[in-house]
Amino acid sequence: MARVLVIDDNEDLRELMQMMLEGAGYTIELAADGQAGMAAQRAQPADLVVTDLFMPAQDGIETILQLRSEFPNVKVLAVSGGGKVSQAQSYLQIAKQIGADAILSKPFEQEDLLRTVRELLGPADASSS
Repeated sequence: MARVLVIDDNEDLRELMQMMLEGAGYTIELAADGQAGMAAQRAQPADLVVTDLFMPAQDGIETILQLRSEFPNVKVLAVSGGGKVSQAQSYLQIAKQIGADAILSKPFEQEDLLRTVRELLGPADASSS
């Protein structure tokens, strides 16, 4: 079963993404910021990391750069709704340029999240051996 690490400083959104993804059959790990996310990824690597871009302690851009350096094959989905719309869009584009495999603007619909995750990982049960 594919593992997904969700890194977001918004607890409600983390839990909402957890419910959406677990409901689709994925195993989920949660982290509140990039530092905690990287520690979780080092302890038990996920197949996909969903990371917010605007977070305290360590933002998503720095997190994506570390992921690409330490885990070059992990899939990365960057999500953002922070700042002004144009600012969030430009940060999402930067995330894509530095290695995010996909981007989503917040707020997003459950179908958009699940479709993007399936495009990156395949169906939840496809990676089981």
